[in-house]
Amino acid sequence: MEKHIQFFFTLISLTFTNLIIADTYKIAFGSCLDQDYPQPIWEAIKNENIDSFIFLGDNVYGDIPSGKLNKMEIAYTKQKQMIPEWLFNKDVHAIWDDHDYGINDGGGSYPLKVEAQKMYVNFWNIPADDIRRTRQGVYTNKIVDIDGFKINIILLDTRYFRSNLDRTIGLTPVYKKNLDPEATILGKDQWMWFENALELKSDLTIIATSIQVLPTSHRFEKWSNFPSDHIKLKNLLKKSAAPVLIISGDRHQGAIYQEENIFEITSSSLNKTISASKFIGRPKEEDVLMQGDMYSGENFGLITIDSDEKQYLIELKDLNGNQVRYKLIDIEKGV
Repeated sequence: MEKHIQFFFTLISLTFTNLIIADTYKIAFGSCLDQDYPQPIWEAIKNENIDSFIFLGDNVYGDIPSGKLNKMEIAYTKQKQMIPEWLFNKDVHAIWDDHDYGINDGGGSYPLKVEAQKMYVNFWNIPADDIRRTRQGVYTNKIVDIDGFKINIILLDTRYFRSNLDRTIGLTPVYKKNLDPEATILGKDQWMWFENALELKSDLTIIATSIQVLPTSHRFEKWSNFPSDHIKLKNLLKKSAAPVLIISGDRHQGAIYQEENIFEITSSSLNKTISASKFIGRPKEEDVLMQGDMYSGENFGLITIDSDEKQYLIELKDLNGNQVRYKLIDIEKGV
């Protein structure tokens, strides 16, 4: 049984597990899970015998153009019946993205974000004494101790505090860089919390963010739309004492990226794909930091951490559990 202890200092809350005696630890993750579509991918995830699962946002599709939350309530009710019961015997974490936040591409100006957070904490059975029930934003973190090998899992909220997006005008608008030096994704309080969380002693830091950090070429939402926060984040991660892995979602395609000593794996989507055809739907994207190319079928991400060998394997797996993208990383060498 897990023992939960919370510490509060400079707006930071941390949850520690009991010591886990194991050689390997498996974390699966994914995003974009529509409650109105079949979800056959859970069988492949179950076969991995995972220890933990991280939902990276768009965990239901409950948003409507008006931003009202009546569809969200219906979506959560249906999704409760769709997610398999066995999953909740694992260590489950969740952050949100726009479609389970309340409005498409929404940010800090969304007027119903307080109500949306109440729905979120209730659906995910967040404990009554968890700070997310009283503090603005759904960010949190957890230290997992695998026989002395510590993993710092940091889950960010890229919606609640985010400044307005800047975009071009036209039928196919492109999001531009918001050059206001005060424009932010995380907001002042979350940044303070995050910087403290990064300093916690660990052997590997995993950062969960609903939108991508390293890719910059596509026209959709991404960290680079806010250059001030983007540069600040990457500088912090590159100087981190612990190796850093970013996991992200949102894109309805999956890929692996690398910039110097930072790795990112994007998994999307669990059951809501978009055609990769050049003539129908969204074409595959290219990015200078992408390792290989994108995968456009249903997929989930998997991190297998070998605490004895001090290495971890990141994989994208398809609907049937077949490996479609992968990279083995030596934790001590960072390659």
